[in-house]
Amino acid sequence: MRHNLAVARQHAPQAKVWAVVKANAYGHGLERGMRAFADADGLGLIEIDGAVRLREMGWQKPVLLLEGFFHAEDLDVLIRHELQTAVHCDEQIAMLERASSVANSATPPGLDVHLKMNSGMNRLGFAPSAYRAAYARLRAIPHVRNISLMTHFANADDGENAIMSCAEQIRRFHEASSGLAGERSLSNSAGDLLHEGAAADWVRPGIMLYGGTPGGKTAEEFGLLPAMTLTSEIIGVQELAVGDAVGYGSRFVAAHPMRIGVVACGYADGYPRHAPTGTPVLVDGVRTRTVGQVSMDMITVDLGAIPNAGVGSQVVLWGKGLPIDDVAHAAGTIGYELMCALAQRVRVVEA
Repeated sequence: MRHNLAVARQHAPQAKVWAVVKANAYGHGLERGMRAFADADGLGLIEIDGAVRLREMGWQKPVLLLEGFFHAEDLDVLIRHELQTAVHCDEQIAMLERASSVANSATPPGLDVHLKMNSGMNRLGFAPSAYRAAYARLRAIPHVRNISLMTHFANADDGENAIMSCAEQIRRFHEASSGLAGERSLSNSAGDLLHEGAAADWVRPGIMLYGGTPGGKTAEEFGLLPAMTLTSEIIGVQELAVGDAVGYGSRFVAAHPMRIGVVACGYADGYPRHAPTGTPVLVDGVRTRTVGQVSMDMITVDLGAIPNAGVGSQVVLWGKGLPIDDVAHAAGTIGYELMCALAQRVRVVEA
């Protein structure tokens, strides 16, 4: 994780870095993420309770709530713990205005905000045409201190996207924010790795910090290292004859005699239930495939190419030697989901 943070900095050497630790640091553990990213300039996440926990664990640098606050009572928590917040809608500004009007101190504690522009993602943020008015409203609020300017890319990993290109979002952002004071933040992982000109004052890497690719190239091609390796072992072996089926639904039927291994891992551990036959897996360092339906606690794998494998053989489901994105692609999902889905019952060991 430290290595991957250094890669993020290499791609934007003049920018400061928000290391994104939302969703329990993408399944890696918030405390672990805080230690790994000690050299980051700030930490960004979604969860207010997670932000408070970072402060309680001793993080003293900036903390940014990437979706902002949700209720007026959240503002006291933000001010008390010196949390910065995204502002993306009129309702949030109205809550800030009301809080200012009822403040009973001459100079209430200040709050740093990040005004979000919807430059084409069409999730959160003010339209470019409404951005300056939102900025002016924030600037008029006494307890709003610094206003930073931010947006989020929809297709930074797809330079040829015909619907909404990264270049067009950058153009919209700069045009609508021209002349407004404040630091700027545009790039996610894909922006950091693939769009050098989008770095601005801050970058906000997420998936790349954990060794997954945001797209465009493999993680290895970007120079990233896997932070999470999900391992298990073979707990049983079966010899199949032609016509024998495996697992629930008998979805895999042997076309020839074969040996299969039963792996102690399943969807209750976070392995994707929808992973089909053929999803890659390593057994004793040899790449092979899953066969049949993933069940709650077990996966079955083809041992045909590994004749010496048996009970106790080591299995890598993803991570070192087997990119998580290869598994995700086979399962029709993305590495982000697999990381975040790691179950509580999985024992975590720091290497």
